[in-house]
Amino acid sequence: MRILKLLYELGSLNVSDIARRLDSNFASISEHLKILAAEGILQELAYGRVRMYRFNEASAKAKAVKSLIEAWENN
Repeated sequence: MRILKLLYELGSLNVSDIARRLDSNFASISEHLKILAAEGILQELAYGRVRMYRFNEASAKAKAVKSLIEAWENN
């Protein structure tokens, strides 16, 4: 959930930025991002070797997660 909240707040980030901001290791964050992308919640954009992740705006799952984060932030 911390990854999703971070991407909700900041837009798109690469794996290293996410790992650094969450004080976690690269491999763990990378695996979580792959799962979230496979589920259609996140969109992965490749720029050479750099992978950027952001919410998949076309996904109903992503919209549901964003609504959950908004409700969580407003309470």
